[in-house]
Amino acid sequence: MTIVYAKRLRGWRFILFNVVLGLGHMAVLFNVGAYIALLPHVAGDLGGVFPSFGTWGQTYFIIALALAFPIARWLSGRFGDYRLFTAAFIVYALASYLCAISQSLWLFIPGRILLGFSGGITLYIGQSLLLKEYPDQLKLLGLGIWGLITLMPFTISFPIGGLIADELGWRYLFYLNIPLALAIAGITGSLLAGRGFERRYTRFDNIGFILLALVLGSMQTLLNLGNDFDWLNSPFLCSTLIILIVALPCLIIWEFDERHPAFNIRLFADRNFTIGVLCLSVGFLSIQGLLSVFIVQLQVLLGYSSFLAGMVYLPMILLALPVTVAMHKLPKNLDARLPACLNLLGFAFTFYWIGLFDDPGSFDQIFWPMLLLGFFLGSFFTPLTRLTLHGLSGNQEIRAAEETGFLRVVAGAFGITLQGVMLYRRTPFHQLHLADHFGGRQFASIDLLQRFSSRLEAFGLDKTLVNGRLLALIKQHATILALNDAFLLASFLFIGLAGLVWLAYPTHQPLYPILAKELGDIQAEEIMVEP
Repeated sequence: MTIVYAKRLRGWRFILFNVVLGLGHMAVLFNVGAYIALLPHVAGDLGGVFPSFGTWGQTYFIIALALAFPIARWLSGRFGDYRLFTAAFIVYALASYLCAISQSLWLFIPGRILLGFSGGITLYIGQSLLLKEYPDQLKLLGLGIWGLITLMPFTISFPIGGLIADELGWRYLFYLNIPLALAIAGITGSLLAGRGFERRYTRFDNIGFILLALVLGSMQTLLNLGNDFDWLNSPFLCSTLIILIVALPCLIIWEFDERHPAFNIRLFADRNFTIGVLCLSVGFLSIQGLLSVFIVQLQVLLGYSSFLAGMVYLPMILLALPVTVAMHKLPKNLDARLPACLNLLGFAFTFYWIGLFDDPGSFDQIFWPMLLLGFFLGSFFTPLTRLTLHGLSGNQEIRAAEETGFLRVVAGAFGITLQGVMLYRRTPFHQLHLADHFGGRQFASIDLLQRFSSRLEAFGLDKTLVNGRLLALIKQHATILALNDAFLLASFLFIGLAGLVWLAYPTHQPLYPILAKELGDIQAEEIMVEP
């Protein structure tokens, strides 16, 4: 027999519970941003692999984190929220240990996948645990606090992760996870011990989940390995593409008629949901991908330390935090399309500004656009989420919110590798263009490289050393131009998204005004005929 305890925590227990859940949420999200800051260290220590190989540990981590959402929903109904939350953090500590002791990618990648899966369960369960302890009048405050913590991967996690990598070593990021995760599991289990829960016996969509995992895993594998293994010239990647082509239509057909789908395809019949999810996913794909690629190139290309590269992103927190709080106070009668459009246009302007970056030694040239980027990052999620959920209610609204978060997380993983693909393709183009332009092959009268090289040789410098240094400078500036291309393309993409939001239904009026008017007339007639 199941007993439901409705009594909430009070006093110091309530405060401690909030702190512990906040630390748990921060610990998982911290690993999203901090890993990017120390990625060059990881790649160099795990056999000296390319940084693109080290990226696998991030993208598969994020995919596993997203795939944990549908399983967490089912497991919480069978075993209870706090039991699942506690068990997930114990597994999280074990996965952190596996990552910390890894000497090659073959142990590190499975450890990161397990870390992402257990972390995804804690993210899904943590918010519901938090809201259950808040009275109705304070639930909005709880969501606001949760939203502030969500900014962790884009703000302070970068410099802190860089500091850990530079001063302690990258493995300490995972060693520090172990006592923190075990403490969170122990304290949460102690505070909520003995609580019952309302058991939900729902059938888990095994086939749908397997197909979903095949689609996401095969697509992410194609993006991860494409550049390094020459895309479809690799038999393994050809096989992966075949799996994707077969699994994707099977997933759509299966989930369309499934009563309890792992991924609800039918939600895309709603116009606002489709447009909102598209804007959130494509926008987050660009944001996550650009920020991840940029911080790695600051270290690999421009010689920044991990800590200094992370400090580039710290200005974002100055405006992101207050704006996030303010966005939760948006009046409900305001059409969400307006703030969403202004936000997307703001991103377009900021990315265009960053796309003009041309001075490797200028920290100030990055500081001001990053400060502005924090403003638009803080106002990105709230209006688009309101637009996405407009017209939905009950269980449909809950599933829509879950799938919006799921798709946004998946888009972030795709974005990291897609931006890497663009950088890989555009760098040789600019490198060839610079060599042609300054080397006399484009204009015979302009051979600046040869003149400069001859002058340096006249001062007694070795010819091979001079040519090597000039080639390094050309490669550096070619990569900067490739990064500029990525930011400029994102700028134009956000302009398109800003126009797309106006195709959605307005949120300040009923979704179906004619039907609402008819229902209002019926209710008025019923009132008039009452005795």
